[in-house]
Amino acid sequence: MKSEEKGGNDKKPILKGYTLKELKDYFSSIDEKRFRGEQIFNWLYSHLIDSYEEMQNVPKTLRERLSELTGPLNTLKLVTTKSSPQTGTKKYLFETLDGHKIESVIIPEIKRTTLCISTQVGCPLDCKFCATGLMGYKKNLSAGEIFDQYKFTVKDLEENSIKNIVYMGMGEPLLNYDETLKSLEIFANDLTKGAKLKRITVSTAGIAPKIVELADSGMRVKLALSLHSCFEDIRSKLMPINEKYSLKENLHAIRHYTKQTRTRITFEYIMISGINDREEDFIELVKLCKSMPCKINVIPFNSLAHIKPSGFSAELRPSPFERVEAFVQALRDQNIIVTVRYTQGEDIAAACGQLAIVENEDEKINS
Repeated sequence: MKSEEKGGNDKKPILKGYTLKELKDYFSSIDEKRFRGEQIFNWLYSHLIDSYEEMQNVPKTLRERLSELTGPLNTLKLVTTKSSPQTGTKKYLFETLDGHKIESVIIPEIKRTTLCISTQVGCPLDCKFCATGLMGYKKNLSAGEIFDQYKFTVKDLEENSIKNIVYMGMGEPLLNYDETLKSLEIFANDLTKGAKLKRITVSTAGIAPKIVELADSGMRVKLALSLHSCFEDIRSKLMPINEKYSLKENLHAIRHYTKQTRTRITFEYIMISGINDREEDFIELVKLCKSMPCKINVIPFNSLAHIKPSGFSAELRPSPFERVEAFVQALRDQNIIVTVRYTQGEDIAAACGQLAIVENEDEKINS
């Protein structure tokens, strides 16, 4: 149980991020009835309250005691928002209690609204096509900080219209495995209204041992692998983590995952001109997709100009639109399920691969 947070809270436990069992255990530890844990869980994750005073079925004396014993119920503060006039995509900048900043994105679509949430401040993986990796790594987020991205965005929308949640924001979820798993357990609980585990996707660059661990956890969540190339040397150039956990090792873990969870894997494939949009890339991708239950999410490469990259990252260019269209159609002709994640929010640096904290970012609310 994570019971302490930095940020001037005198090491008081912060209950946001506790699972149902952890809350029940906490109330036992302070000589209160265990059922209080279920009450508090419901208020935190279903009613999305901001203070103990809002907990109507909790005795006033207990509310007052909790206010003294525990830290704040909100783990994040909303700093600013930016909305795309072109697509309606909305980016949120949050600050943690210890002063770090993270971003989340709301992506509106015709049939659903998707929330893209972060699991780390920055990212240690240094993927060459991703702005977050180029900004470096600061810390892991707690389960409470992961959940509060959902809470704040839900309360900001006029209606509770978020249908899908994707762990595709800043950071590598499986390098923050314990807190990621706790947040999934919170979302999966029947007491957490408005969120369904079957509508959540966790995206990973490929941490093979943790893919196996997640498969064996009993948490039946959708999984997406950032593939981007079927060739080990090219993938290593794009994604240095491939040197530690090879594509071969990750595919072995993915096959275990599909069998254990009985789910179809999603391969994410950012198309980069001259790097992974060649005929040989297509041939190998078809072979891979015919070897297991899967679908492909094709993503046009989005500019990194807003963070002024250098080296190999500065050389990357998107595949021409016509090449993307032909590549996608050829995959579909092979009876492979393909979706295309067309760019949304590039005008506000909120598109796939663009999330990064830029110095001197405007601190005013822009909606």
